[in-house]
Amino acid sequence: MKRFRLSSPSILTAALLAGLAPQLCLADAPPPVFALVSAPETTSTVQAAAASQAVNLELPADVANFDYTDKTTDLWERVRAGYAIPDLENQLVSNQLAWYGTRTEYILRTVQRGSRYLYHVVEELEKRGMPTELALLPFIESAFNPQAISTAKATGMWQFMAATGRDFNLKQTMFKDDRRGVLDSTDAALNYLEKLYGMFGDWQLALAAYNWGEGSVQRAIKKQQAQGLPIDFQSLSVHMPNETKNYLPKLQAVKNIIGHPEQFNLALPKLDNQPYFVSVEKTRDIDVRVAAQLAELPLDEFTALNPQFSRPVITGGSNTKILLPTDNAVLFKENLNKWQGPLSSWSAHTVQKTERVEALATKLGLKPEVIREVNFIPAKMMVKAGSTLLVPKSSKTPDHDISLEIAEKAQLVIEKTSTRQVSYKVSKHDNLAGIAKRFRVSVAELKTWNHLKRENVAHGQTLHIQTPVVTQVNQTNILASAGSRRAAPAPKIVHRSAAPARHGKTLLANLKAGKKKHS
Repeated sequence: MKRFRLSSPSILTAALLAGLAPQLCLADAPPPVFALVSAPETTSTVQAAAASQAVNLELPADVANFDYTDKTTDLWERVRAGYAIPDLENQLVSNQLAWYGTRTEYILRTVQRGSRYLYHVVEELEKRGMPTELALLPFIESAFNPQAISTAKATGMWQFMAATGRDFNLKQTMFKDDRRGVLDSTDAALNYLEKLYGMFGDWQLALAAYNWGEGSVQRAIKKQQAQGLPIDFQSLSVHMPNETKNYLPKLQAVKNIIGHPEQFNLALPKLDNQPYFVSVEKTRDIDVRVAAQLAELPLDEFTALNPQFSRPVITGGSNTKILLPTDNAVLFKENLNKWQGPLSSWSAHTVQKTERVEALATKLGLKPEVIREVNFIPAKMMVKAGSTLLVPKSSKTPDHDISLEIAEKAQLVIEKTSTRQVSYKVSKHDNLAGIAKRFRVSVAELKTWNHLKRENVAHGQTLHIQTPVVTQVNQTNILASAGSRRAAPAPKIVHRSAAPARHGKTLLANLKAGKKKHS
């Protein structure tokens, strides 16, 4: 591929990576969404065809013969040609230019990350007749990190809050969070920006509203109008919090640097004016690691293109799509036709009664850590009846795809508990199962606490029992993470997500103040 790509870096990219690697931080290089350790076994090589495991793969008609022939311009020139928002010139812009101008390494890292997504964003903007400098907005929002989460829980490349995401049809379920999806979040962000432009008739005010909220901008306008004062961005900025005051100046600074990189001693990598990825449709469940393997992509590159999937399995359905680089989409189709192993190694389990994770694990023949980690259940939490857990397929779980209803509506509700130890004297008609049921613990736990090798207990025997005490009920839906993040393949999980790369002391102060957009 001639496209600038992380998975097959050009000489310039490799040199940048070699020179900048020591300076990468969590915000620049978040941990993988799926930390593969020891997921249930599946066949690890591409083997003979298995029609029963076939996935309904729909590739664009021209993918198989896709040829990069349109080289009319570098993508950067296309971005510059579509600039249409009036320039802002003030001291805040000068301050932001000074900051960015001395941090070319940071700019190049962000460009490298965003090179996967930029062509798609520019295409969508041009289809709508919108200014192309809006394609640089994720530079400010998230440093083009689709895994970014702000202190206010705004999520994804375009930084949507949960409620605003739902307003723009971004689904947030146990299995995926569309606020992170490249296609869905971009479409929602542009819909939102179009709506704001329609409200204010000014792109600068629309951007202020994207950061601050349309209600806040409307109130500021009314204050200005009541005093007979102008209602342009610069005039309204006296009413704005620092984050919003600096929001447009940051975009203006990046716009200036991309427009004239030579003035900042910056050599931008060439980005071919061609798509980086294509969309592949599928209808069967497939493990993330299997999909990456079939596409012959590193796991981190696969998840960079498909960050919306919140669990180690991608559930099936006619609307489920994955993004792959064009060449890899063809490889995916070829390898899938030869694949013999199971596509998915995960199943959904509905909890019948409120139980401790340890008791559930015993019933399912799993280690408690497996259930906790893949489902983001903290210690000392009980799982409420009716909750859905993701568990590895086994002899005790059905070997079929997760139903569409579960994929769309599954919830995990947990209770925070503590324990207290009590002593219980065994009566004449007691047995271990009855005692366990009475105290809402498992037989296995009773045996462990009392060092019992068998399930027989004697009349008059004293048992020590750690009884759960509910101290707080947490009925938050576990979406794509522990507290609105993402999951990883079991049993060992890495689920922490880096916040966006941020800009100096002023921004740090803003974050501490808890100010964020899309409220």
